[in-house]
Amino acid sequence: QVQLVESGGGLVQAGGSLRLSCAASGRSVSSAAMGWFRQAPGKEREFVAAIKWISGATSYVDSVKGRFTISRDNAKNTVYLQMNSLKPNDTAVYYCAVDWRLPPLARPKVRPDEYDYWGQGTQVTVSS
Repeated sequence: QVQLVESGGGLVQAGGSLRLSCAASGRSVSSAAMGWFRQAPGKEREFVAAIKWISGATSYVDSVKGRFTISRDNAKNTVYLQMNSLKPNDTAVYYCAVDWRLPPLARPKVRPDEYDYWGQGTQVTVSS
């Protein structure tokens, strides 16, 4: 059974940092891409960042470029999202997801419906 377990959320002041973790179990992610999405109250789920496991290729939404960094640890089957210079509008529930259908030469996808499994989410709250 596939499981994605997120951790690392919390309350931080604007300008602060948090690191989210997502540990995958139940199936190898070596051929997959893993993404981070977020959903604020009353808004649609939004792509944040993704990484292709085998190559390390990454994608980011423009609003987080230069502030957030996605990375992975092969030995731990874990993907991370380092979030620096946090802003109040980064406040949301953050979800990780895995895409096993990504073609070998394709870049990570940005649409939520293109991902196969999801974690339970972790709350990130940035106070002003």
